[in-house]
Amino acid sequence: MRNVLVVISGPSGVGKGTLVRSLLAEDDRLVESVSCTTRAPRAGEVDGRDYFFITQEEFRDRIAANDFLEYDEHFGNFYGTPRSFVERQLKNMSVVLEIDVVGALNAKRLMPRSAVLIMVAPPSLEELQKRLLRRGSEGEEQFRERLQRVKYELEQAPLYDYVVVNDDLQRAKREIQEIIRKEKEKEI
Repeated sequence: MRNVLVVISGPSGVGKGTLVRSLLAEDDRLVESVSCTTRAPRAGEVDGRDYFFITQEEFRDRIAANDFLEYDEHFGNFYGTPRSFVERQLKNMSVVLEIDVVGALNAKRLMPRSAVLIMVAPPSLEELQKRLLRRGSEGEEQFRERLQRVKYELEQAPLYDYVVVNDDLQRAKREIQEIIRKEKEKEI
């Protein structure tokens, strides 16, 4: 049986984080990828568990060495998925990576034999809008921008290997577990 890189994406509010935590809690043969960042650690964060905290110079050196499956800059800090970490983990177990669609497609491009892309989708756009409104964490303009992003992300679903509708958390988790099982059994 082979190990796979399980790349999970989907719009904000769809339940990706909850699904990932549940998958990891139930399967000790899965490990979550740890990203690198150039920002300072927050209270309680541990290097190597929450992030690999590195300098801007080291991050740029790793970009030049092609050691990121994907990376981005937000508010002056870099964030990225270290390819070397993922490849090391894949020798012993499957890796779960929760990233946006651009990063997911780049991971698939760089690791086409290992990466399995799973889009987590809402039961409907209306249901997702309700979930986001219940959060109450954004102003009207931010909410409109987020909805545009949601539409863009869902339009990328045909580029994914699988789409799992999260209308019921336990059912969606079982579906992802079955996808992982099938993918691990595939001969490449």
